[in-house]
Amino acid sequence: MREEDQVARRVTLATVAREAGVSLPTVSKVLNGRSDVSSATRAKVEHLLEAHGYRRRTLGAPPTPLIEIVFHELESVWAMELIRGVENVAKQHNATVALTESGTRQAPGPEWIEGVLRRRPLGVLLVFSTLPEDVKRQLVSRAIPFVIVDPAGDPDPDVPSVGSANWAGGLAATRHLTDQGHRRVAIITGPEDLMCSLARLDGYRSALAMAGIDADPGLVRFGDFHVQGGFEHALDLLRRPDRPTAIFAGSDLQALGVLEAARVLGLSVPGELSVVGYDDVPPAQWSSPPLTTVHQPLQRMAEEAARMLLQPKNAKMSASRIELATHLVERQSTAPPTPD
Repeated sequence: MREEDQVARRVTLATVAREAGVSLPTVSKVLNGRSDVSSATRAKVEHLLEAHGYRRRTLGAPPTPLIEIVFHELESVWAMELIRGVENVAKQHNATVALTESGTRQAPGPEWIEGVLRRRPLGVLLVFSTLPEDVKRQLVSRAIPFVIVDPAGDPDPDVPSVGSANWAGGLAATRHLTDQGHRRVAIITGPEDLMCSLARLDGYRSALAMAGIDADPGLVRFGDFHVQGGFEHALDLLRRPDRPTAIFAGSDLQALGVLEAARVLGLSVPGELSVVGYDDVPPAQWSSPPLTTVHQPLQRMAEEAARMLLQPKNAKMSASRIELATHLVERQSTAPPTPD
């Protein structure tokens, strides 16, 4: 590092310490993600670092050749598809992939940020709907790139993200069913507080309108993207006296729950009930019958996000958001409705 750069760095940190009313070692603790600093002091120092335009300069050893993926849960095959995509790109750059489970669907937990500041990975890929302002600020101030892989939300415009065409996917799934002649089509979408769930629901409603079918609010359910939720909602829908002849499930896992509910009630698929899933995870082709579903390019989404992270430090990201196309994959779980 040039001597003038070293001087500028010392002056910046000394200025921050003076204005914050703390010592230089305290500023250093904040920079290194140490936990022995109060939240009020940390927030004050972070704010001043940002105000002075401070960016960590690499001293000594470079950041760990590590890409960190952060999930709120790691229990689904859906997560495995994202991990495979990051691994594909990491291998090309001789980087290691680390997994972290933290927080809720909306954001990582507060304990995570302290750890990642100490680890200083090459970049962080987050599977959340958005990021709190203080988390964004701390990652930026440490020059740690981050991208949200966003099949589940709608991040702020200043957050780089990779998503997919959820509305188009919901439209394609439902049009497939209405084109086959189904008039009573139910939907089990995802959680009501996620943008992807609402976008797929909007696509469903648009397809019904295009077919001249009035949407029945009684055929709409908000699930949780898991098998048990799909099973329970399907039982409720299929026990109705005016039960649907087709169900569009907002995830393949929910669709597997629908198939099990049909089996329990003695309904044949696709003879008495057609089922469409969403995601096209590997188990979908091995269900009984093989599942018609909307292909969401999860591996490619993760690959694109990893490439964004690994751009040269002096290169700006070409787009704040990349949205990839979805398409319908027809298998054997759908057929025209049986005449009454």
